[in-house]
Amino acid sequence: MGIAIKHKRYDDNFIPLLIGHVLLGVAIYFFEVIARVYFLGVLFYFLWHIITGANKDKTMYVLLGCAYIVGGEVFLRMTKGYFFYETGKYFVLLMMLMGIFYKGVSGKAYPYFLYLILLVPAVIVASITLTYDANFRTNVTFVLAGPVTLGIAALFCYDKKLTQQQLLKVLQYLVLPIISMTVYLFLYNPSIRETISNTASNPATSGGFGPNQVSTALGMGMLVMVVRIYMQSPSFFLKILNIGIFAAISFRAIVTFSRGGVFAAIICVLAFLGILFIKSNYKVKNQIMGSTFVFLFAISATWLIASVETGGMLDKRYANQDSLGREKGDATTGRGSLFMEEMDGFLQEPLFGIGASRTKDIRVQETGQQLPTHNEVGRLLGEHGLFGIIILLILIIKPLVFRATNSRNYFFYAFLCFWFATINHSAMRIAAPSLFYALALLDITNVKKKNIIHRKQLI
Repeated sequence: MGIAIKHKRYDDNFIPLLIGHVLLGVAIYFFEVIARVYFLGVLFYFLWHIITGANKDKTMYVLLGCAYIVGGEVFLRMTKGYFFYETGKYFVLLMMLMGIFYKGVSGKAYPYFLYLILLVPAVIVASITLTYDANFRTNVTFVLAGPVTLGIAALFCYDKKLTQQQLLKVLQYLVLPIISMTVYLFLYNPSIRETISNTASNPATSGGFGPNQVSTALGMGMLVMVVRIYMQSPSFFLKILNIGIFAAISFRAIVTFSRGGVFAAIICVLAFLGILFIKSNYKVKNQIMGSTFVFLFAISATWLIASVETGGMLDKRYANQDSLGREKGDATTGRGSLFMEEMDGFLQEPLFGIGASRTKDIRVQETGQQLPTHNEVGRLLGEHGLFGIIILLILIIKPLVFRATNSRNYFFYAFLCFWFATINHSAMRIAAPSLFYALALLDITNVKKKNIIHRKQLI
């Protein structure tokens, strides 16, 4: 069984980094200006290491930098740490381009070049179809910044070699800013009961920011902490600590009352645990089952506390009921209607689509409301037409073909599920789905046998 990781001494520095990021969350709550200083420091740190680091380490620095920025993207938007809204995506894009400059791309990644080229026709169509009042540059970059970031990230990551231990470190860097955000949320909204009056998504429990994005970011944290519980808890203390952090992140995720990020996390966790269980030997499977009982108890306790704190509103939210217990008519909270509008665009212009951001432009014309898409699949079809179908086929088929010859990445299906689930409830508002998709394309190499030490505490 190849899951064992070197644990002569637990030396991933998680404890001091955890303490530092808890204190960071406290500091930013009391002095929000620190958020911008923090972002500039993070940016300088990773860009410096990418530029000056040894060539053999550049891939790792790029991935660590991107993971850290993605983990902190929603937190920094929430606390005004960014200079402009899409800063996170642009710097992930910059770091990936730097990685391509230093490390090149695999010749097998050519479908992603085609993917990027296929995004262009919608821009040309948009230059014709967008109304005079619509700002062409900002509207087009808003909807295409995410897809372009995904394409560049996929080009860089495709077939890049990483060990499992290195990938776990990337995930660690991803979750650290999410821990800071969780601390910030507890300080921002310590009393849940006072801010819950209905079953709608709640900005007050989301740090005063968009519940959908906060839920998605916390869902990422839930997935990473599950990975740590099962693969990076070599002692009883660390197992309890990781479960405690998972419970805290999960609590804040479910009380946003935005279900998308939570459902995405559940799907990804099941995908990860399924692969882990299948690839384990009999002894490790028993350990997984034992840990799962403790894990399920923690989940149940977290839900019970959240349900009590929300006066039962949480249960009604997930049962698709209003505050009086009546069933709501639309379980998708309007997303289904938006999707059908995007399909109308596809039916009108099936070949080239109606143009990038034109769907939002039409909604402004007809309703006066700025309603961006929540579903990237619908947006691709409506705004890119036939090219959107080809784009989706590339994005789905290419990773599966890659997986056929590389099955060592235990997180492949979890990462791919996160990408697909997220783009179907939150489109590509944040950079996270781009990064997770790209991480699924890494070639995870086996650790040399002399470095493997089998320990019962792993699971």
